[in-house]
Amino acid sequence: MPVQAAQWTEFLSCPICYNEFDENVHKPISLGCSHTVCKTCLNKLHRKACPFDQTAINTDIDVLPVNFALLQLVGAQVPDHQSIKLSNLGENKHYEVAKKCVEDLALYLKPLSGGKGVASLNQSALSRPMQRKLVTLVNCQLVEEEGRVRAMRAARSLGERTVTELILQHQNPQQLSANLWAAVRARGCQFLGPAMQEEALKLVLLALEDGSALSRKVLVLFVVQRLEPRFPQASKTSIGHVVQLLYRASCFKVTKRDEDSSLMQLKEEFRSYEALRREHDAQIVHIAMEAGLRISPEQWSSLLYGDLAHKSHMQSIIDKLQSPESFAKSVQELTIVLQRTGDPANLNRLRPHLELLANIDPNPDAVSPTWEQLENAMVAVKTVVHGLVDFIQNYSRKGHETPQPQPNSKYKTSMCRDLRQQGGCPRGTNCTFAHSQEELENMGTVHNELYKQQHVCAVKRAETCFSSQFFSPLEEPRERIQES
Repeated sequence: MPVQAAQWTEFLSCPICYNEFDENVHKPISLGCSHTVCKTCLNKLHRKACPFDQTAINTDIDVLPVNFALLQLVGAQVPDHQSIKLSNLGENKHYEVAKKCVEDLALYLKPLSGGKGVASLNQSALSRPMQRKLVTLVNCQLVEEEGRVRAMRAARSLGERTVTELILQHQNPQQLSANLWAAVRARGCQFLGPAMQEEALKLVLLALEDGSALSRKVLVLFVVQRLEPRFPQASKTSIGHVVQLLYRASCFKVTKRDEDSSLMQLKEEFRSYEALRREHDAQIVHIAMEAGLRISPEQWSSLLYGDLAHKSHMQSIIDKLQSPESFAKSVQELTIVLQRTGDPANLNRLRPHLELLANIDPNPDAVSPTWEQLENAMVAVKTVVHGLVDFIQNYSRKGHETPQPQPNSKYKTSMCRDLRQQGGCPRGTNCTFAHSQEELENMGTVHNELYKQQHVCAVKRAETCFSSQFFSPLEEPRERIQES
């Protein structure tokens, strides 16, 4: 039976015995599938396969090298050299350079290092998405063919995120929302604010979820009439723009009629609020990408929902809209941004390295890289990540702001599975799951209070951003119309 994989922040301890890695008994050994287990637990396996995904271990466990990148993070004594027998001396040299690059990059995870192999949330030079991608790279086994393919993909992913972070560093957050809604309005669409947009979408769903086919005019009138008691500012123009947004997202099946208005029917796959809302959100993200705007998941959550609870939802939409060509386009966008700002940090020197990473095949079935290609990719990713950190620390105003850590919304909100199934938990007090009903209830109360405070702050921020952005210039305030 497969073992439950650990959370990504628990990369400094063995996910089987939960002991922190060390240089004696619990040496970290990374497998070709990128799972890392201590040598003691590997030697106890009944089958020569990864306990998490059952991938066969083709190399002798005694031959697999210890992961020095992880050892240095737990303060263990790391030997100067580790003898690895590859085909020839040239391969050994490429391997050593690539391994050293990964070890140097791993040092950026040092501020995260906590007790008992669990990473703490102390301030780091890298953002959370960068840290996660770096953990993936650090756990790749370079002597295994599958591990090298995974390392190339991880390097490409890190490079792509680096470009996004650099573009975000050059953007003005206050101007960002104005540019976004201007781009949305330029396409004949509109966003009415988190609460009003949600109600409008639910009313569209109410009218069409049973498969009814209505003309645009009838649909708009239905939504406006139902919306007016709660939102007096609702108008046929603004709701028409919301319907246009859904039309752009291909949510409707349109039936044309001779000498009469076309009928709009909601496609079957969008007849639930979750599916309709996801397609709606994806369309706005797509418009932002068309306009060359780069917006973080946290910003998207605040803009579209008025809270920070939808970061994962927005991140999944962003990931789905990414294509293999997105990386190269982002590099071009960064070049344009640097030309506009004068590039005081000389970030343009990173372009050859970013282009090299963008040309890596992201397909899981990609051909295994040569040792020279592996070395070049690891040198490139090390260079661009160093460049990002240098820019944040020395040139960016945002780099000197102290980020407010977000509370873990899932911390102790469910019972520990180990405790329930085995009667005990090896993590003890460090476990992120509840160990008693009382603890579960107490943390539930704490989470509710934190959520309320977070929600109030987010709504205030959203109201400030949206107050002058919701309505198109074509719309006159209702009071003015009535007076005239």
